[in-house]
Amino acid sequence: MVTPNASSAALAPGTAIRDPAWRGRLAWLLLGAALLWPLCIGTEFRPWTLLDARSLSATGRFAGSFLHPSVQPQFLMLVARQTWRTIAIATAGVSLALLLAVPLALLATAALSVSSLGGRMSMPAFAMRQAARASMVALRTVPELVWALVFVRVVGLGPSAGVLAIALTYGGMLGKVFAEILESCDAQPARALLANGSGRLQAFFYGLLPQAAAELTSYAVYRWECAIRSTVVLGFVGAGGLGQEIDSALKMLAGGDVATMLLVFVALVALADALSARLRKALR
Repeated sequence: MVTPNASSAALAPGTAIRDPAWRGRLAWLLLGAALLWPLCIGTEFRPWTLLDARSLSATGRFAGSFLHPSVQPQFLMLVARQTWRTIAIATAGVSLALLLAVPLALLATAALSVSSLGGRMSMPAFAMRQAARASMVALRTVPELVWALVFVRVVGLGPSAGVLAIALTYGGMLGKVFAEILESCDAQPARALLANGSGRLQAFFYGLLPQAAAELTSYAVYRWECAIRSTVVLGFVGAGGLGQEIDSALKMLAGGDVATMLLVFVALVALADALSARLRKALR
């Protein structure tokens, strides 16, 4: 005969089951609501305005036009040209970003410092390393959208502004992550090469790169995928690409044109995601 224990008695039919931590969860929920409410008031967040009759009417008309994407041959040719330009902007921008990121990452990597072989890094080498890190902070702090606004004023409307904006911001991002990846590697092979008279580049290529090549390439491909998405936002400030055409269509409330371009862009991002995933898998 099995004697029921306390836990089985607690689960007997008709016995109420109560969460022992419900008071704490409720307190945290109320605290979160109390903190969120003044933030919503301060940011003038009023979601109920979406239910206004005029807002619903305009939204309905615009959303209805999305059901009929534009498929005119001339328009599709324009979309194809802008799609290719979007890929070109992202690729050129990331390529220039790599030209910035690689030297900055090498300068910021302590394992490649000859002066630190004796124990403590010399002041000039330390200052150069900190200057490289400060440069990367400055580059990635300014969003690519702000850089695009600046370069639109400098070089005018078009893809050049988008390429330069991506190059500067992504140069800082790539440089920071590259430096951290190199710092996480085993520094002994690179230090042994430096101690035996090799240069910094030789120590990098033969001491650190074999350990970090897959991770460095994977992150660079991921940033290229992000750059393709960024080109749409940059296009809204006149930096060229598919985003600029979407901005023009939105201003004219041409829902069919917007629907077609959004479908093409979704396919483009999905293709870039699949390609980057395949490359990252091949590098593992």
